[in-house]
Amino acid sequence: MKTLITKLQAGHDLDQADVAYAAALLFSADVEDAAKESFLTALHHKGETAEEIVGFTRLLLERAVKVPLDPAELPGPMIDVCGTGGDGLDLFNVSTTIMFILAAGGAVVVKHGNRSVTSTCGSADVLETLGVEIHLTPEELAECVKRHGLGFLFARVYHPAFRDIAEMRARLAGRKLRTIFNLLGPLLNPVQPSRQLIGVFSARLTDVFGEVLRQLGRERAWVVHGITDTGAGMDDISTSGVTMVADVKGGSTSTAVLDARWLAIPESSTAELMGTDSIGNAATLEAILKGEIQGAKRDLAVVNAAGGFVVAGLARDMNDGIALAREQLDNGAALAKLRALQNYRPKSSR
Repeated sequence: MKTLITKLQAGHDLDQADVAYAAALLFSADVEDAAKESFLTALHHKGETAEEIVGFTRLLLERAVKVPLDPAELPGPMIDVCGTGGDGLDLFNVSTTIMFILAAGGAVVVKHGNRSVTSTCGSADVLETLGVEIHLTPEELAECVKRHGLGFLFARVYHPAFRDIAEMRARLAGRKLRTIFNLLGPLLNPVQPSRQLIGVFSARLTDVFGEVLRQLGRERAWVVHGITDTGAGMDDISTSGVTMVADVKGGSTSTAVLDARWLAIPESSTAELMGTDSIGNAATLEAILKGEIQGAKRDLAVVNAAGGFVVAGLARDMNDGIALAREQLDNGAALAKLRALQNYRPKSSR
């Protein structure tokens, strides 16, 4: 580990052999946490490359629990919607909210998520508070997705290796240090859906993740990084400022700038979008789906769902996506998807 740390501190990138060795050491009980933390810190300060991220992703997916889900058997395009976290804004759970809107509009959403690491409330926390069963076996998850068109993969269930480094990650998060594990989360969905909407906490990562997803062979993906009214970055499509987009399609990547104000979406302030704890965020999510919350939070959900519909191939452009997202909220279909997930019980428990 010391040799790898020295290499990183000298500003050199890791090759694939280095990545394989580093992964083995990070998940070894024989290596002290201090050395692991030094490695992760050095890698962060150097700046993770697309090749390093792809290398760690592929190695960790080999260790993941497999899910018996064949995309050809599903009624719609399969998509994951997830952010890296780490933007420090503590907004309500945007990607978790839009999973129900997307599923209502014809996408098959297989969302990968975890408990909070860098925020007040993670996707697993808010779904559990809503009464959704998050500890599903691979077979139960596959059944849920086939039956309802959506499902949630709890990262701790499908990546048992991460349990061994959970305490170390929590310590680093407490020191406000982002590591490669903050980046890997959205990439480690064991199902590896061909379509993906990913939000990143840093503008630099927009192009980096675009290249990562291209190398991983995604059919269509957007990597988004929004700017708030205060100039801070957010790992969602913004309604407070512009959003940088890396669009992966057909084996190539292009970049664009999106401004929700061009789409007749009122500009919002960051303060209007803030979340709280899992109880408060669960109430917000449900109220948006019920139509009880209008205004800034609904608008943010609609715009991000619109991006998801474009990526899924269900909307031609953002204007069509916005119309489709609003329809799912107004007709109650998105709320019905939440109720289906809340009421889902595996055959084994019935």
